[in-house]
Amino acid sequence: MRKFLTLLSLSWVLLIGRAFGYDFVVAQDGSGQYRTVQEAFNAVPDFRKKVTTIFIKKGVYKEKLILAGSKNLVKIIGEDREKTILTYDDYNQKKNIFGEDKGTSGSSSIYIYGSDFSAENITFQNSSGPVGQAVAVWVAGDKARFRNCRFLGFQDTLYTYGYGSRQYYKDCYIEGTVDFIFGSSTAFFEDCTIFCKKGGGYVTAASTPDSTRYGYVFQNCKITGDAPAGSFMLGRPWRPYAKTVYIKCELGEQISAVGWDHWGKETNKQTAYYAEYQSKGKGAQPKQRAAWSNQLTDEEAKQYTREKVFRNWDPTKD
Repeated sequence: MRKFLTLLSLSWVLLIGRAFGYDFVVAQDGSGQYRTVQEAFNAVPDFRKKVTTIFIKKGVYKEKLILAGSKNLVKIIGEDREKTILTYDDYNQKKNIFGEDKGTSGSSSIYIYGSDFSAENITFQNSSGPVGQAVAVWVAGDKARFRNCRFLGFQDTLYTYGYGSRQYYKDCYIEGTVDFIFGSSTAFFEDCTIFCKKGGGYVTAASTPDSTRYGYVFQNCKITGDAPAGSFMLGRPWRPYAKTVYIKCELGEQISAVGWDHWGKETNKQTAYYAEYQSKGKGAQPKQRAAWSNQLTDEEAKQYTREKVFRNWDPTKD
C-alpha cells in the first residue's frame, strides 16, 4: 500500500510539473521526482529531440554535476536565483583518490557537455574560497544560454571551455578575481554585472583560436566590484589570439587606466585583439589605454551584433 501511495504521489507531482511546463521537478524535501540534480540529469533520455525542462526548488545542492554530451536540449529553471544554489568545493590543488592534483579542469562544480543547454534563475558556485583556480561552471556544449544566473567564485569562476562553442549570458552576475571568465569559446555577455572582488586581477583570459573571428563580447554590461581602484585589467591573453571586446559598457574605478595586459609576452601584442566602443564610467580612459588595444569606430562596432557573433544562431528564441 505504501509503495502504491508513493507511486501515486510521484505521478501527481509529474502531472503538476507538466502542467507548468516542467518535465522533472527536483526538491530536497522529496516533493519532486528527484532529490538531486544529477538524478534528474541522468533521467533525461539520450539524444532526445525535444526540450527537457527541469524545475529545481530552492535549496543548496552540493553536488559535482555532469550533464553528458548525449543529454541535449536540457533546460533548468530555479525557483529563486538567490536561493537555488548548485555548488561544490573542488580546487586545483585538491587531491583526487590517487593523491594527484585535481587541476583547474578537474575543479569545476558542474560540467555541461550537452548542446542547446539553458539555465534560468540559478546560482552556480565554487565554494572552496580563495585557494587558487577553482571553477564554478565548465561549458563545452554548443549553443548554451544562461539567463538571470549567478556565477560565484574567485579565480577561474567561469570556464567557457568548448572549442567552437557559442554561449550567451543575459542579465547574469559573474564574480571573481584572477581570469574569472576564461576559455576558447565564443561568448556574448549582455546586460550582465561583472563583479571584481578584493585582491585585484583580470576580468578575462580568453584563449580564442586563431581560426575564430569572435571571442568574448560584452554589451551594455556593468563592471563593478569591491576591489581597489585600478587593480583590475579588462583582460589578458591566455593564448596568443585572444579576442575580447567591450561595447557600451560601464567600467568602474576598479579598471586600470592601461586596461589590458599582454601576459609578459611581447608577441601577444601583435596577435591578440582587444577593443572597446563607447565605454563609460571612471574606468573608461581611452587615451591612457594600452597602445596596442583598439577603440572601435561606429562602422567597426556594427560587426559585433549578436547575430554576427553567433553566426545566425538566435539565443533569444526557444
